[in-house]
Amino acid sequence: MFTKTRLFTPGPTMIPEEVRFELAKETIHHRKDDFKKIFGSLSKKLKELFGTKNDVLVLTSSGTGAMQAAVSNLFSPKEKVLVIVGGKFGERWKEISYRFGLDVIELSVEWGKAVEVDKVKEVLDKHKDIKGVLIQASETSTGVLHPIKDIGKVLKDKDVLLIVDGISAIGISPCPMDKWNIDCLVGGGQKGFMIPPGLSMISLSDKAWEKAKSIKKRDFYFDLLGEREKQKNLQTLFTPAIALIRALNKALDILLKNGLEEVYRKHWALTCMVREGITRIGLEPMVKENYTWGLTSVLMPKGVNGQDILNELKNRYNIVFAGGQGKLKGKIIRIGHMGNVDWIDLMGAIFALKDVIQDYVKLDVCADFMEKAIFAYKMALKIDSTTLLSLV
Repeated sequence: MFTKTRLFTPGPTMIPEEVRFELAKETIHHRKDDFKKIFGSLSKKLKELFGTKNDVLVLTSSGTGAMQAAVSNLFSPKEKVLVIVGGKFGERWKEISYRFGLDVIELSVEWGKAVEVDKVKEVLDKHKDIKGVLIQASETSTGVLHPIKDIGKVLKDKDVLLIVDGISAIGISPCPMDKWNIDCLVGGGQKGFMIPPGLSMISLSDKAWEKAKSIKKRDFYFDLLGEREKQKNLQTLFTPAIALIRALNKALDILLKNGLEEVYRKHWALTCMVREGITRIGLEPMVKENYTWGLTSVLMPKGVNGQDILNELKNRYNIVFAGGQGKLKGKIIRIGHMGNVDWIDLMGAIFALKDVIQDYVKLDVCADFMEKAIFAYKMALKIDSTTLLSLV
């Protein structure tokens, strides 16, 4: 029986039909007026999404490219940085920093836990020469939401840059760059932005731009000072992914149509629904508090290999979840519910998970698990604006 593929991974995510149509259009030249018109319309939309008055640069790369750009443009070899490592992507900040010769102070956090702000303060007090703090807003490998707002308060009056990987947070949960004192915010197109992989975004604060000017040996491809000058004139430093930029422009129209609060409300409600749903079918979320929006990591019962569950979900239902990474491989599965996904999609996904995993282990399934999950979704939609925006 034919069943369409449903992608519930934390990137890539399912793409709206209007965006797919945009991708199918004939290409245009990136140095001509047609491109400039499209590229120019991106600026205001991206600033709104990032919550900043500063430029948001678009790079042709995965999100990791923008992470590299942040390190190579803001720090010189032997400068000291604090890296929060609580998952696979915290490890990536560390690896990039080492590659560029930085003096890395690692603050390790148990996978599945958020970093404690007091621990960050302790390290900063001990190492007065730290020049940057590198952290994820949403650690996608575990499903943890780190306290970026509170860390921003700590760093506000310090000569320390706050560098945030917002790749699986922007367009999903609040991460207002200027309000939270973030000096560099990185995004990626294949998650909340609802486009295929291949574009990343990066924005710098005034303080960060001043620091960038002091770097003597800048990256050739990821030269943010050169890129900023080009993009002010509605051009890119090098040949961009033209089709993806057109897709991004269309996706942002969809995303911002009813305002950012509605985007956040949707993703919060879907998060509540999935967590309630998996609990009611007898499974356990890995992250008990400080959990991210748009992703739920699910612990596998004893004796069950998560990869077997993923394979069977794909074979039986054409449903695609993600597995655990690093030391969590086989121990968890990760359900992505970000971007172009709704509650009906997710109810089918939860039912399929229940059906598959019961072949491997007996679960204590609530008879009305669907009704309980939908009720959690509806209640979360009713949350008032102030409470909603204070949940991160």
